[in-house]
Amino acid sequence: MNKKLIRKATCWSVLNSCLLYLLPALAFAAPADLERVRELYQQTEYEQALRLLEASREKGPEAYELTGKAQYMLENYKKATDAFEKAVAADPTNASYVNWLGKAFGRRAETSFFLRAPSYATTARKHFERAVALDSQNLEALSDLFEYYLQAPGFLGGGRDKASELSERVRELDPVKYHHMQARLAEKRKDFAVAEQELRQAAELAPAEEGRLLDLAKFLSGQGRHRESDEIFEHAEQLAPDSPKIKFERAKTYVRANRNLDVARKLLEQYLISPLTPDDPPRSEAQQLLNKARKG
Repeated sequence: MNKKLIRKATCWSVLNSCLLYLLPALAFAAPADLERVRELYQQTEYEQALRLLEASREKGPEAYELTGKAQYMLENYKKATDAFEKAVAADPTNASYVNWLGKAFGRRAETSFFLRAPSYATTARKHFERAVALDSQNLEALSDLFEYYLQAPGFLGGGRDKASELSERVRELDPVKYHHMQARLAEKRKDFAVAEQELRQAAELAPAEEGRLLDLAKFLSGQGRHRESDEIFEHAEQLAPDSPKIKFERAKTYVRANRNLDVARKLLEQYLISPLTPDDPPRSEAQQLLNKARKG
């Protein structure tokens, strides 16, 4: 009898020891841990987010999505598509997952060997279209599909008429986005007067959004109207004086126009030490611009 009790006590001791090892691993898969990964992602700490995801051994669609986004931001597009494919396989009706898979294939098309690029581009388009079919009010998916139609040649399924037709679906959903799309279409037609009109209307509809002012400032700079462009940038800075994106975009217009390079360098140096989000241009792009400004 005593031997049985000893064996039971031993079994419980082993079980408790196993639980002590398992509980930390299980804790990694808790929703709170995924929330920490999201925080790291929003802080552009992509490598740290990936390390936490790898340690967690989490296999759910949200973990795959976060893995894909982090790999995408690190420009590891093959790994990004692999992760998003797993997310879509786990939740095939999620329009956001499908759209991000399209984004990743789009970047592979832009960065791959030219013989592979058409296949990747076509795959991207199919995913964008699928995302819109799943959620006809998903503005991000609509915008991505619009840009694809606008930029891609006809043999890859693009076309200005397709882009124009799609933009009409945005008119009621987001009038500001709609006018921006009309400006993009007008620029494509080289109808710059209409493009400016549409950009100004978008800015008027969203006076507190510095992004719409940046669109207008960049356009004016591209037209050689530098004084007007600078005035718009200054107005945007008054609205959002600490916005890293304003610093980046203003510096970028200066570098492109090969003017005010001293100012551009200072803005880019400030940008590189600013706290960024995934919605801001990557630091790698800012560094490339800074290198160019220094050479200029």
